[in-house]
Amino acid sequence: MFWILAAGLTAITAFAILSPLRKGRAGPAPAASYDLRVYRDQLAEVERDLERGVIGAEDAQRLRAEIGRKVLDADRRLGQAGPAGLAGRALVPALVLALMLAGAVVLYLREGVPGAPDMPLAERVAAADAAYRARPAQAEAEAQAPARPAPDLSQADPDYLAMIDQLRAAVDRNPQDQQGLALLATNEMRLGNLPAARDAQQRLVDLRGDQADPVQLMQLATLMVEAAAGIVTPEAEAVLARTLTLDPDQPQARYLRGVMLIQNGRPDLAFPIWRRLLEEGPTNAPWVPSIRAAIEELAWLAGEAGYRAPSDHPGPDTLDLEAARDMSPEDQARMAEDMVARLQDRLASQGGTPDEWARLISALAVLGRDDHARRILAEARNRFGATPEAIAPIEAAAERAGLTP
Repeated sequence: MFWILAAGLTAITAFAILSPLRKGRAGPAPAASYDLRVYRDQLAEVERDLERGVIGAEDAQRLRAEIGRKVLDADRRLGQAGPAGLAGRALVPALVLALMLAGAVVLYLREGVPGAPDMPLAERVAAADAAYRARPAQAEAEAQAPARPAPDLSQADPDYLAMIDQLRAAVDRNPQDQQGLALLATNEMRLGNLPAARDAQQRLVDLRGDQADPVQLMQLATLMVEAAAGIVTPEAEAVLARTLTLDPDQPQARYLRGVMLIQNGRPDLAFPIWRRLLEEGPTNAPWVPSIRAAIEELAWLAGEAGYRAPSDHPGPDTLDLEAARDMSPEDQARMAEDMVARLQDRLASQGGTPDEWARLISALAVLGRDDHARRILAEARNRFGATPEAIAPIEAAAERAGLTP
């Protein structure tokens, strides 16, 4: 099927390129063809002059003979110059096109996989599962990671560096000091000593055992992923699982889980995780830019080709505001209704950030549609209620609009 489609597209493309040449778009007509038209016009003029009596029969016969010789000469010149010019001009593009097509075939045979069979969905899932199980362990991933340049401490405060040395010595003397380990992990990370920071955080989590909180676990998972050059190893995944068990809405852990699924060929499972993170916000969260940059391609890979990421600058733009200043009150009201309807349609079909839901609730209240605003508020609470940071701007908008008791 691939070769049939490729051959068909190639034939259509070649026909589209060569058809203008086939139709004779090769340049101006030869001069002899213009001469023939002039001579024919002269013969017709001779006949008209003869009918009007301007010339006699003998003069007409002499002129016919003279013009006839010129016609024969022009016809001979036209036959010599006609088709050869067109054929020559059409031959070069045809040869160039043939070479390009041959080069494309050779390139595909060299770089492509012409014998690759179709891969049904079940086989793709199986291949993704095999890749998931074949991930390197944490130690192996760190060993294979590109060497990091040594931290540049030339501009660091000497007093700060001396304090870090004292902190390291204190932790060495008292390896059970949890507060010291937490401080050491934070400061080693600040200095760019990732292996040392990961080691300190790992020791802290091990000491706390089941008492380790989601923030400490998340910091460990993040350091493990960074130390492994971005790979979410089985050990890092286990820490993420512990984090999400304690706090299912922990956003950074959810983000890294999405990264792990993408790395192992499961965009269908990663897309809903990242989509919800993007919609929950906040827009200045450190993981939002990377999600926004990849979410539409991820949606396409997940079979959601129609998905469009919510705008990071919702609401009317500068042109809308400039246009509204010159409108009548009635036109301004219609414009507001139209913008509210567009925002509501987009949130219903594609989702959006909490700020966008809050803006919709406020706009509906301003338009006097309180019942509608309360229905939107109930839907927003159902969607974002489990995440305090996400529901906060929505509740604030509802309170300003007088929708809450």
